Amino acid sequence: MVVGAFPIAKMLYLGVRQLSKPVANRIKAGARRSEFFKNYICLPPAQAYHWIEMRTKMKIMGFRGSVIKPLNEEAAAELGAELLGEAIIFIIGGGCMVLEYSRQATNSRRKEEELAQNINNLQTQLGELALATETLDAQIREVNRLLLSLPVAPSTK
Repeated sequence: MVVGAFPIAKMLYLGVRQLSKPVANRIKAGARRSEFFKNYICLPPAQAYHWIEMRTKMKIMGFRGSVIKPLNEEAAAELGAELLGEAIIFIIGGGCMVLEYSRQATNSRRKEEELAQNINNLQTQLGELALATETLDAQIREVNRLLLSLPVAPSTK
């Protein structure tokens, strides 16, 4: 498991799972009590899951054209509530991953902008230093020209 290689990631994963379990359990309990929730939210995914699972098992075992009986209402409600709880845990974990990715991307973008700003500042300073160097070079040439144009005094030897 990749998460096991990073202890902090594993700890965050377990934390998210532990925090989302009570939410999922409360929703599952509400699904068991509410007829609307049970009939329209829990039962259809549970029956679809059961149908796909049984169809796959039948094809693997070589049975073709077998009729798959739907789950009874109580088992389907229980399976639907479990699927809903796991989906909620998955959605919360996925949301945490998306938020973390977004945070990391923002930090990376900010660091790149700071680096670009530093490069621009250094280029500006380099240009200013090159201009100052050329100015000093021109002044040195002028001083040398003036020194060469001065009359030379005779030596007293």
